[in-house]
Amino acid sequence: MASFKEIVTKAVIGKGKKTFTTTNSVVPECEASTILGCWVINHNFKGYKSGDTITVEGSYDINIWYSCQNDTKTEVVRQTDTYKEMVTVPRRNESNISGDEEIIVRSLKQPSCIKAEIQDGKIVYTIEKDLGIEIVGDTKVKIAIDEDEDEWDIIDDEVNQEELEKEIDEQVQEEFLD
Repeated sequence: MASFKEIVTKAVIGKGKKTFTTTNSVVPECEASTILGCWVINHNFKGYKSGDTITVEGSYDINIWYSCQNDTKTEVVRQTDTYKEMVTVPRRNESNISGDEEIIVRSLKQPSCIKAEIQDGKIVYTIEKDLGIEIVGDTKVKIAIDEDEDEWDIIDDEVNQEELEKEIDEQVQEEFLD
């Protein structure tokens, strides 16, 4: 009959992903006529547990290329945006046996500009990003143990050197050399 044992191991005990959308604005040096492009670079972030929620803090640089002076000149405005997102990550089960948990945050979709427009002398832009969050902690796994011992395999003795030489001599065909 099988018995059971418990193994304590690290495992993913909570996992989720979320899309975040943020709208910000920047005032360009000269009055913008047309938005020509928008890039988001240098995305950095980290996550940590705060109470029952996970807080993700990060930043990225935004570069907006625009035309001014009635589309006769172009400029780039640069700005660093910071964010602080708080999420509740669903737990897979409540088998966590200690409060010591590791938070792993991944960027599933890098921040990108989904909309940029000129409003009242400002450039208003919307950034979208997808973050995946995993909570890794100690948990117990119960496994079945089969206590029946496996049979022992019989090991044949190794071939004796004299027997091996005799067998080789018997297989040699002397007529072959003539």
